[in-house]
Formats: sequence, C-alpha cells, structure tokens
Amino acid sequence: MALAIRVLDLLRVLSIVSFLVLLQFLQKTDAQVLIPQVPTLMKCKFDKIYQLGDSLSDTGNFIRESLVGAFSPFAKLPYGENFFQNESTGRCSDGLLMIDFIVAGATALPAEIMAEKKISNSLTNSSLNVQLDWMSSHFKSACSTECSEDLKKALFLVGEIGGNEFNYGLLQGKPMEELRAMVPEVVQTIINAVKTIIGFGAVRIVIPGNFPIGCIPNLLTTFLTNNSTAYDYNHCLKDLNHLAILYNDHLQQVIQELKKGHPNIALVYGDYYNAYLWLLKNAASLGFDKNSLLKACCGIGEKYNYDKSRICGAPGLQICTDPSTYISWDGIHLTQQAYKWLARWLIDDMLPKLKCQA
Repeated sequence: MALAIRVLDLLRVLSIVSFLVLLQFLQKTDAQVLIPQVPTLMKCKFDKIYQLGDSLSDTGNFIRESLVGAFSPFAKLPYGENFFQNESTGRCSDGLLMIDFIVAGATALPAEIMAEKKISNSLTNSSLNVQLDWMSSHFKSACSTECSEDLKKALFLVGEIGGNEFNYGLLQGKPMEELRAMVPEVVQTIINAVKTIIGFGAVRIVIPGNFPIGCIPNLLTTFLTNNSTAYDYNHCLKDLNHLAILYNDHLQQVIQELKKGHPNIALVYGDYYNAYLWLLKNAASLGFDKNSLLKACCGIGEKYNYDKSRICGAPGLQICTDPSTYISWDGIHLTQQAYKWLARWLIDDMLPKLKCQA
C-alpha cells in the first residue's frame, strides 16, 4: 500500500531471538491461526530478517529520526493501543505489523527525482537508495569478514516500497497518465536495489507489490464520486486499482526477467494485492464488521470515517469500540488484526517459493 504519506521505514534487522519470542507470543494469543505456520517458518532457519520499505513495516524509526517524527501522532496513543503493554512504538497501527507476524513516507525514487516530476515529499529523504546505503554501512561495520556466507541464512524484504510515489502524485492532483508513465522507472529502481542486495550475498528475497489502493479510505474520500460505474464489486475505485494492477504486473514481469540471470536465488513476489482482496472477500467470516470494511477505526468523516484535517491522534477524536473488527486503522494504515490475516495469507503463498530445505 505504502499510503504512509507521513511516515517512513528505515532498515531494520530482527534477530532470531526476538523472532522466536514473537512467535511464542503469537501462538499464545492466536494459536488456531498461527501455529500451523510455525513449522514452515522454522524450516527456513532464518536467523535474520532485513526489511527495506515504508510505513507498512516501520517499527519506530520515524519517531526517532527527527523532531517531526517525535511529535507526530504515531509517537503517542492511540497508535499502539493494542501493542503488548499499550505502548506507542511508532508503528502505524493499533498494534503489530505484517513484519511482526511474518517473522513512513519513504519512496523508491530519490527526492530530487520526485522534485523533477513536481511531486513533493517534505517529510523525509529516506528513499530506497538512502536505505541501501544504510544497509551497506551496516554490513561493513557488522562483518569482520565477508558477509555473504552469513546472509544465506537471512530473509530480505524489499518493500513494500514504491507506492508512495503514486499516492503523493494522486493527492497532489497529478493526472493518471503521468502516474502510469512513472511505473517503469519506479519498478526499475526497486529491481536495481534487489540486484544490490544480491551483491551483498542475499539468496532469499521477497519483493512485495502494492495493495488495491482504490480500497483505502483516504483515497476513497479524496476521490469520492456519485458515478456508480467508478466503483467495483468491493465498492473500491476502479481507476486507482487499475494503477496498482499496472504497477504490480510490471513488477512481476521484471522479477521474472531477473530470475533468468539468477537461477540460484529465490526471488519471490509478495502478492499484497490479492491478499487484500482475499481479506475483503472473507472479512465477515474472519470477524470483521461487514459494514465497516472501507471505514477507518480511528478517524472522523461521513462515509469512510476519514478527514485529512482531523487524522487519527487529533484531540477529541473517537476510536471505534473494537479495532479488531476493522481493516483500516487510520484511513491509511491497517489494524493489527488485518495485518495478522494478511501475514497468514502471505506466509502460505510465499514460503513454499523460498526454496527452504526440509
């Protein structure tokens, strides 16, 4: 989705210790859902997870990077109200994220390239190339010898990143034709990052696509129309979803081309789009409120409970009674419960493709 127009994700490294502790917590809190996934995860024997991305996986970097982040809504409750000890950690949700279960405002394109396209991002310059520099510096300082052998036991996630280019553009009034024309450049930037990571020694890499952005409350609010033909069977905006499909299709094509030159590297597309559609289709049976699937839990507004002038965290703003029955947390990011189910779908879909040894 990368609809984090106010947050960024930096590089994070999760050790196997914290990974196992998290798995134990998940088993205790929702054993029926997650225990079947644990043997598959353990079979891969990952000892580290490296994530490059945006607010979908930011575990607290934004609120520590600058004063802007420190005083942002993400640094205080209600963000994190369902995290372990009711603690705001900088995660853009009410609790855990997909990266937590699988184990903000960042863009793929550099800020100067975005500026040339007259698309502004005033909050951060921590683009994908910047994050790669951090990763390179980390490996140089952490490895007394060559890192490549150690990285064979690590999982790399390159994204989701690249969606913010389109979200910024949409919200700043860029025409759809101009945004569609950006797709190859954004995808190539991501693929170049993947090549760099392969050069570091990575052998298992997940490259996620984008969510169906036409189903996200903030964009549904921005592009609200009385034209019923603009919406699909999920009541999502067709044109916005078609942009996401174009991006995802191009990303998958380039991943397939990259595979030809790296037959021994597991390059796996993370199908966020279809995972989200699965969630919408099965939402009622998974415990979500069927009347609130496109509404924000934390927000205000008539149709989608989102108002850009009074976002989640604003004084006096009401929160839904039970966030676990909502997919969207703040109109831009998802709830812990939504991330949990998406993670389960993605684990089932991706891990068989990661070529883990039995």
